[in-house]
Amino acid sequence: MEKEECISQWHKTRDSSTVRNRKVFPSPAQTHQSPITPESKIKRDDTPCSNGSSGDFSARASVDTPNQLLLIVVTGLSFATRLYKITEPPHVCWDETHFGKMGSYYINRTFFFDVHPPLGKMLIALAGYMTGYDGSFPFVKPGDKYEHHNYWGMRGFCAMLGSFLPIFAYLIVQELSRSHTAALITAALLIFDTGCITISQYILLDPILMFFIMAAVLSMVKFNQQSSRPFTAPWWLWLVLCGAALAGAVGVKFVGLFVIFLVGLNTAGDLWRILGDLSLSLVDVAKHFLARVVGLILLPLFLYVLVFAVHFALLNKSSGPGDGFFSSTFQSRLIGNNLYNVSMPEYLAYGSTITVKNLRIAGGYLHSHWHLYPEGVGAKQQQQQVTAYLHKDYNNMWLVHKPDNDTQSETPDLVRHGDIIRLEHKETTRNLHSHLHQAPLTKKHFQVTGYGINGTGDANDLWQVEVCGGRRGDLVKVLRSKVRFLHKATGCVLYSSGKTLPKWGWEQVEVTCSPYLKETPSSQWNIEDHINPRLPNISLSLLKPNFLEILLESHIVMIRGNSGLKPKDNEMNSKPWHWPINYQGLRFSGVNETEYRVYLLGNPVVWWINLASLGLYLIMVAVSSIAIQRGISLQQKRLEHSDILTGGGGLLLLGWLLHYAPFYVMGRVLYYHHYFPAMLFSSMLTGVTLDTLLRNADLLLCQPYSDWLQRGGQMVLLFTVLYSFYLFHPLSYGMTGPLAHEPESAMAGLKWMDSWEF
Repeated sequence: MEKEECISQWHKTRDSSTVRNRKVFPSPAQTHQSPITPESKIKRDDTPCSNGSSGDFSARASVDTPNQLLLIVVTGLSFATRLYKITEPPHVCWDETHFGKMGSYYINRTFFFDVHPPLGKMLIALAGYMTGYDGSFPFVKPGDKYEHHNYWGMRGFCAMLGSFLPIFAYLIVQELSRSHTAALITAALLIFDTGCITISQYILLDPILMFFIMAAVLSMVKFNQQSSRPFTAPWWLWLVLCGAALAGAVGVKFVGLFVIFLVGLNTAGDLWRILGDLSLSLVDVAKHFLARVVGLILLPLFLYVLVFAVHFALLNKSSGPGDGFFSSTFQSRLIGNNLYNVSMPEYLAYGSTITVKNLRIAGGYLHSHWHLYPEGVGAKQQQQQVTAYLHKDYNNMWLVHKPDNDTQSETPDLVRHGDIIRLEHKETTRNLHSHLHQAPLTKKHFQVTGYGINGTGDANDLWQVEVCGGRRGDLVKVLRSKVRFLHKATGCVLYSSGKTLPKWGWEQVEVTCSPYLKETPSSQWNIEDHINPRLPNISLSLLKPNFLEILLESHIVMIRGNSGLKPKDNEMNSKPWHWPINYQGLRFSGVNETEYRVYLLGNPVVWWINLASLGLYLIMVAVSSIAIQRGISLQQKRLEHSDILTGGGGLLLLGWLLHYAPFYVMGRVLYYHHYFPAMLFSSMLTGVTLDTLLRNADLLLCQPYSDWLQRGGQMVLLFTVLYSFYLFHPLSYGMTGPLAHEPESAMAGLKWMDSWEF
């Protein structure tokens, strides 16, 4: 009798285990809460010890083993496709000129200017240093041979981070859709995309940026899955990892802010849900809020500032002309700069010899020389050129005089806010002068010239000193004071326009007198060099800026530099609408038959599938929403699919929009590679969309034909992606010989768009 009861109970357990082990796709809401009912708990507890344990283990193994095998395959293919031919070509390609050179600067501890935050370049330098690169390669221009230099470590580091992108995408989609097939489709799209391969194989910031973006999204999704177990170790782990990844993303490029917005919107929705949970006290809600403030705001901010602290500590040597992008006080902290640890009088006085530096990026030093403005430029009577010069030069020196030339007292008078002065060019003895004639290039401004000789001139040589933010009587401090020079006769202000003069002006920067008196860096100057033997000197080390000041200045300079980026000669910039349609790529290397050619272009099949899937996704969501709104009775499976589309798919669509739409309003020059972070989200959305579509094949066909259609559709999709990769892989791994328009070319017949250039 006991034996029969045991056998009967075993059959019941096996049946219930079979039901539990069916492949069910819970909705994100169900997964988010993952409730455990008493009935399910009893079923597990009533299972006999021996049979129940082994059955439960077998169930988990049957589900996890295929997933683990798929993840291993995805990992192997991802690393293989990115690391293949990593040393080819053995010369500088595209922007390796910049970022490889900046890696060298870190190794040599030489200061430089870049429009991006420093983390990416620091990691490149570390990878190079750890693999034996000594920082001696000059990275002058694309095409320069690396020869004996160990460049492979820096390329390999970027390729390894790029190899994680399909892996992260696989895990994200698996979490959002609970479908291994959707995850596999996504991974295949990214593994076999020629553009993702190419951009991962070189010394660039893009693979590092995308690594942190995807790490942040994966951590966010994993953190969301821990919502039923708040404040546990895994909950804190994913929160902290998400915060660290956010700091990494914005520490590489400012476009990392887009993923911060994505995580911020997700967090706001999460906190709104928690606030509406009446089972939680206000104290619990406050704990949730503070935990997210610490993990997603304070921690990323601390790490981001720490990156800059390391950056400033490493780069403590002057680079020469590159220092000119920063203020004089900033330069005074750099070993080798002419301002480092020197002594000079602290306050400006009459009788001093000075140099005056404009505060805008590449604003230059106030400068003059013996050359005159050409006939037809400015005043009829040709006068001496006054320009802004980007380098230190003897012709940058000016003498400070009183209007009446009386500077002979033993204790020189100090210059104060509101004083009237005359500036005499030391080399040519001409006065700084302006008048009501058009400036050479900026026609709405007045011309600035050198006029008179040996201090004699006229009323148009007088300028009023104004300390920005100061009051009448305030002293003018060297390095520290921001000063404006207002022309006494016309009321205009001395201004560096940033425009480059023609060859008659030696291609120096135009200086004008602006009638627009709004305070801008172009109209602000500071006293840099200061010589006056009748005044006591102080060490400039006393005037060095503190960490917060140089942190703020570096960000101002980076932001201004970023917004002012212009296309280089013969460089293919593009428009945002070009990107999703794969309209135009970028040459990484080579232009003719004899050169090794690498061309950045996404696999067109992958990119056009992504584009079509965006439209398909919107249609599917609309149809599903209308059906639910109209009260049409849907099966549980359809409701789950609808939840996946609107939940996980909506998150991915938001990620795509945040990483793509802002480029339409950016004023800076744009390039094709700017789309790749958005392309990652588009590919993940494609995986979710196509998998959901194929899983609903039974709407068209009955069993088993619907299963055949589903499997057949998956196979056709994967085969199409693989075959297109086979056709276009030379774009990534390099090609020589005839160009694509010639019959003998390896790419013959594959130039599907006239705008492609391979």
